Amino acid sequence: MASAPAAAAQTQQFDIRAGRLSDALVALGEQARISIDASDPMLASIASRAVRGRMTAQGALARLLAGTGYSFRFVAPGAVRIIRKPVAPPHRVQPRLEPAPTPVAAPPPEPAPDIIVTASKQGTALARFPGTVHILDLAPEESGRLGARGSEAIVNRLPMLASTSLGPGRNKLYIRGVADSSFNGPSQSIVGQYLGDVRLTFNAPDPSLQLYDIKSVELLEGPQGTLYGTGSLGGILRLVPNEPDPAAFGAGASAGLLAVRHGGLGGDVAAMLNLPVVRDRLALRVVGYASEEPGYIDDLGRGRSDVNRTQVHGGRAALRLEPGGGWTFELGGVAQYVSGRDGQYATRGLPPLSRRSSVAQPFDNDYLLGQFTLRKRWKDVELMSSTGLVKHVLESRFDATGFPGTTGTQLFTEDVDILLLSNETRLSQPNAHGAGWVAGWSLVHDVNRISRSLGPPAAPVPITGVRNAVSEAALFGQYSRKLGPRLLATIGARATYSGTVGRPTGEGPEVDGPKRSDFRVSPTAALSWQAGRQSLAYVRYQQGFRAGGLAIAATGSAMTAQRFESDSLASLEAGVRVGRRGVDQLSFDAALSYAKWSDIQADLIDSRGLPFTANIGDGRIIGFEAEAAWRATRSLRFDAALFLNDSALVSPRPSFAAADERDLPNIATAGARAGAHFATQLTPAMAFSVDGSVRYVGKSQLGIGPPIDIEQGGYVDGELGARLDFGRFGLSLDITNVADVRGNRFSFGNPFAVADRTQVTPLRPRAARIGIDAAF
Repeated sequence: MASAPAAAAQTQQFDIRAGRLSDALVALGEQARISIDASDPMLASIASRAVRGRMTAQGALARLLAGTGYSFRFVAPGAVRIIRKPVAPPHRVQPRLEPAPTPVAAPPPEPAPDIIVTASKQGTALARFPGTVHILDLAPEESGRLGARGSEAIVNRLPMLASTSLGPGRNKLYIRGVADSSFNGPSQSIVGQYLGDVRLTFNAPDPSLQLYDIKSVELLEGPQGTLYGTGSLGGILRLVPNEPDPAAFGAGASAGLLAVRHGGLGGDVAAMLNLPVVRDRLALRVVGYASEEPGYIDDLGRGRSDVNRTQVHGGRAALRLEPGGGWTFELGGVAQYVSGRDGQYATRGLPPLSRRSSVAQPFDNDYLLGQFTLRKRWKDVELMSSTGLVKHVLESRFDATGFPGTTGTQLFTEDVDILLLSNETRLSQPNAHGAGWVAGWSLVHDVNRISRSLGPPAAPVPITGVRNAVSEAALFGQYSRKLGPRLLATIGARATYSGTVGRPTGEGPEVDGPKRSDFRVSPTAALSWQAGRQSLAYVRYQQGFRAGGLAIAATGSAMTAQRFESDSLASLEAGVRVGRRGVDQLSFDAALSYAKWSDIQADLIDSRGLPFTANIGDGRIIGFEAEAAWRATRSLRFDAALFLNDSALVSPRPSFAAADERDLPNIATAGARAGAHFATQLTPAMAFSVDGSVRYVGKSQLGIGPPIDIEQGGYVDGELGARLDFGRFGLSLDITNVADVRGNRFSFGNPFAVADRTQVTPLRPRAARIGIDAAF
């Protein structure tokens, strides 16, 4: 093989579908930005396998052509010729025996590509990353099938990730037992969420961005205080979108019809356009989508059926410029609008999937993001700077009929207005083997205003709200160095200064309270030992914290608003990783962790149902998790995951003394998932795949102590899916909640009726989606 150009030796992400070999070669050439001579007409009659992952162009060609009878040769920089392998001549009887020639060793096969943990900010390979991380790769056809489900699709695949179930756009996410409460309030998020390198939230619920045209999802378990700062006690959830491609035009679309048992019909539609404006320099990528989730809850009090219908529409756009010299500039934006007609909950003692309310309880989540990112790559060092501006508006309505001191129908409203400005600038020395460094700064300014009212639906009266403004500045750095051929050490720290100004609103003049400041150092240290070529053992220590603020005081307090303090979490984790998922026949990961959580912040409700925030005391969390994947044959693979958790509030504040040694809320004591995937080529032009999974969600508590120590979880549900792939388009069928389980996934829908202990949030009944997707 002729010497390949340097670009062909660099790793990059490939995503090539199974189909005709001629089509696959065209796609590979476009993605690798090389010219491929595939003029042999027989190539169109040969079936090709899918090629996905990060690898060199040589590696992608070797994988694609393996077993086809063809090979490749670089004939010029950036130019490849596909050649047919010579056929061995038929065996002939020789007149006499000759000494056998000395066999020539075949060239070694192209090494399988490493899976890169880009959220490590050092480009570390998964096989060398000293921590617990989960990476979900989403092929284009898969993102079309899962896109409308947003974060729910991720939660269903990772048992260590949990979510409340108030509805899309107002849920809270939790990772590995780090959960503060079930209610939304002014406290900062437990899980940091990112789109690429841009921060999505600060003290807001999960926006549940839909997954259309998302390349992969990375989940780093926490705390991640050194690299990601405040709001990452539980970890990081990072969506990695497909980048604009200036080399080739591309387009795709998907649509689906959804039917829910005991409910109605809905559907989804999405489209993507990748447009090279200036070839190899400037490209625009646009994604648009809309979906409607059918309702299945009946409101007997108002005589309405299927009241909890939810609509989502939005899109993303990115303009990417690659002027040369290693520079890249990207300007982008996100807009998503979630509108729920009513709450997701039902009531025990009534017919299944029904409740009785006096008024509708709709909710809205409007999310807008603008971002700018620049990168500069030198030989060994990379500069990255990302800036994001978020405008986030949430509106919730609850039936407060029966609120103490009132008569008639009562409506409680809560409007949250968030403005978030963030910037991170860093220099790094990426190293797939882990021996690199990263250093930079981070700036965050967040203004959160919560307005509330309570009264007759036609004229609710404003009540006390809060406004918090938080400014943060941080310097961080992390360095990894080899201490021997198998041992790698990592140290790092983040120094954060945060200032908070809070004031009550809605009653009397709005006067700022005194500014509160906090300075924290969040260190990290890790040791990893490469036990074998594809085996790793590690131990890691990490700290993180969340800034305090101002919140509404609980009923009975002499003040209308009160401060809540910063909380912090320190974690020690030890784990092993054997094999590479998706590459080796067998892979296995396991980790054991212990965390100490001090001055836990929690958003709660008081005896009347009104929200408030307080520090409830100290807690501890012991967790164990394991994942395994087995490729039984070329067409069949299995995977399984398990999570065990033991948590407790060990040193409660005096007002929460009754909850001493109680489990922390919302994280089940156990969770598990098992899945299987089968794929085969039916004809040269048609492939078939089918997958299924079973998931167990263990029992947990809604909150700490009465009246919210209500049991939830304890159910098993399953999913099935199948797809016919015709190359450029595909047909799919997906069924969720196959057994039509009614389990209680989250025991809260209306805070003013929680004390009755009759609320349940049932799983969505069995639902079937018929879909079609196409790529151009």
